[in-house]
Amino acid sequence: MSYAAYIKTLLEPLGIYTFQEGSISGSEIESVGVALDGCAEELAEGEREALVPTAQTWGLEQMEALFAKKPAAPNLELRRKAIAALTQIGGDDFTVSAINRALSGCGVKATVEETGKIGYVRVTFPNTAGVPEKFDQMADIILDIIPCHLETEFYFRYLTWSELEARFPDWNSIEAGNYTWDEFELAV
Repeated sequence: MSYAAYIKTLLEPLGIYTFQEGSISGSEIESVGVALDGCAEELAEGEREALVPTAQTWGLEQMEALFAKKPAAPNLELRRKAIAALTQIGGDDFTVSAINRALSGCGVKATVEETGKIGYVRVTFPNTAGVPEKFDQMADIILDIIPCHLETEFYFRYLTWSELEARFPDWNSIEAGNYTWDEFELAV
C-alpha cells in the first residue's frame, strides 16, 4: 500500500476531506505520499545494506574495506558468511576456537590446533589427502586470520604405514592398482 493510500484511509473517518481526482486535498495527499514512498525506499535500502545477512551491494563493499582481501569470497552468499565470520574476531579474541570459527565462516575447510610448543599452531585439512586445491588462496586467508605472532605449520595428510598395511595386504595388490607415486601417496 502506498503512503498516499494509507494517509487517505487514515483520514477518511474524519469525513472532512474529499479525495476526488483532481481535488486540492487529494493532490496534496498524493504529493506527500510520493515523498514518503521515496523515504521508505531509501530507509529499506539502508536497513538491507546495514545488515550482513541481507546486504547486497554497497553495504558489503563498505564492510570489506576493513579487510586486506576484497572481495572476501567469490559469490554473494559466501561473501556474507566470510564478512560475518571475520567481523566476529575481537581485538582480544585469538583463541583456537575463535580462529576455527572464523575459518569455517570464510568457507575454508581447515582446522587450527595448538602444537604444545609455545607460539606454534598446526593447520590441518580434514578429509583431504595431500595438498588441497587452491592451497595458495587458502593459505593467504588462513595467515590473515591467525595472529601474526604465531608460527604456522601446515600439515598435509598422506598414506601412513598402518593404512598401507590395512588396505594392501601384499605387494601384488599394490601393483594391481597401477598407481603412480602421487596416486599411491594419496590412497588414504
